[in-house]
Amino acid sequence: IADEPTTALDVTIQKQILDLLVSLQAKYGMGLIMITHNMGVVAETADRVIVQYKGRKMEEADVLSLFESPKSNYTRALLSALPENAVGDRLPTVTDMLFEAAPSGAGA
Repeated sequence: IADEPTTALDVTIQKQILDLLVSLQAKYGMGLIMITHNMGVVAETADRVIVQYKGRKMEEADVLSLFESPKSNYTRALLSALPENAVGDRLPTVTDMLFEAAPSGAGA
């Protein structure tokens, strides 16, 4: 279990830590549970993702599906708040989107 293994590290050291974790995982055939708020780290290292809000599971998906078509309102809010996905002057807040109606067929 790696709880925020790259927090407060510069990008060079961050990459070294992530590379080490991935190589140890491959070398020893081990699983890795990574707890992080960094969606870039998630995108680069995860196979499956569980998104939580206040300790409750909001969504579980493979990493590609999560980024391409998030099902829960919370996950959509989380991803839309990333600076690279922002539209307009202000980033949306979770409460802006959390309780909006989910698209037809989406999980909550």
